[in-house]
Amino acid sequence: MEFSYSPKVQELRARLQSFMDQNVAPADAAWRASVARHVYPLDVIEPLKQKAKAEGLWNLFLPGLKSDEPGTALTNLEYAPLAEIMGRLPWSSEVFNCSPPDTGNMEILHLFATPEQRERWLNPLLAGTIRSGVSITEPDVASSDPTNLATSIRRDGDEYVINGRKWFTTNALHPNFAFTLVMGISDDRPDADPHLRHSFVIVPVGTPGFEVVRDVPIMGHHSPEGHCEVRFTDVRVPVTNLLGEEGRGFAIAQARLGPGRIHHCMRTIGQCELALELMCERALDRRTFGKPLADNANIRDWIAEARIEIEQARLLNLKAAWMMDTYGNKAARTEVSMIKVAAARLQMQVCDRAMQVFGAKGITDDTPLAYLWTWGRALRFIDGPDEVHLRGIAREELKAAKERAAERVARDVTPEVEAKAVA
Repeated sequence: MEFSYSPKVQELRARLQSFMDQNVAPADAAWRASVARHVYPLDVIEPLKQKAKAEGLWNLFLPGLKSDEPGTALTNLEYAPLAEIMGRLPWSSEVFNCSPPDTGNMEILHLFATPEQRERWLNPLLAGTIRSGVSITEPDVASSDPTNLATSIRRDGDEYVINGRKWFTTNALHPNFAFTLVMGISDDRPDADPHLRHSFVIVPVGTPGFEVVRDVPIMGHHSPEGHCEVRFTDVRVPVTNLLGEEGRGFAIAQARLGPGRIHHCMRTIGQCELALELMCERALDRRTFGKPLADNANIRDWIAEARIEIEQARLLNLKAAWMMDTYGNKAARTEVSMIKVAAARLQMQVCDRAMQVFGAKGITDDTPLAYLWTWGRALRFIDGPDEVHLRGIAREELKAAKERAAERVARDVTPEVEAKAVA
């Protein structure tokens, strides 16, 4: 494994950082002012998008881009340090057309869309002229087990009829929101394979029966694009809106979630770097009892521990990205689960320490720390709760232990004898 940044990536990092410093960071105040007025800041975002596209900082996340598609086709390993830079200002990913859930939707449309679907939905997403949602999670069932999903997708002649309720459909309040990908049951036979019952269909905005019920706040915070509860009541779409094959929704969802999970982790590491920088600056600047906070041993411990934890997470993240590039997303699923759990916990730990160093200011909106801490807490649910990922990691460890035990039996060697031989 080689994790050093290539000359190509070093050059892209420098260009991206320069763009952020010169264009994005100065626009943060205007972005926040628009959001405070409950107006989505298109007047801030759109000019920046055009600049980013002109400078070749566009669609950086999608390894499979074709030569006639706009963007820079980077591997997951190449994209990781760039996503870190974008993550330091949470809204900036949209500037480079690298925002979820669009990124995940572009991934699976790239893999499964028909030529007509590519023309109508994928190409505008790649161009950044529309935004999209994905409607998987449901409030009425334990969605951490996707086989529980209850929204129905019933075929009726040349149409699918959709009924159900979803929530956390991100982008549903975005002014350029054009469609959502809906996962639901298309095979309601009691004896059907639970992993072959669900399908994905494309539901355009404005389809009769498709309703945005409410914007769901995350720990008291409303994102301007919305994380919405939506309802589907006898929604009819043509069968040509099926994504992939009937009954393959579970597999499509897994294809979508792998890259999406690791992208969150990449951005998280950038946010933790920002939190550590702020903590260090505050510790050097703020004085209590006649000396800088940085002179206190516990503050120095927090700073050192944060650096150690960030470096550990970065290396695990790069390993997961490398495995995805080298062996495919499925082979990297355990590493992706590990970094998914580690990154969310990291963000909470680092931001919590930084908030403590800032004192009461740390829990206000005068710094980004409180928001970043809440986002770290949310990440423990986003794209699967910690417990599901831990379950999968443990399953692989136990599988390996059983294989080792079987091998020892075949060699007629006990664990104690083997341990002595190693010693």
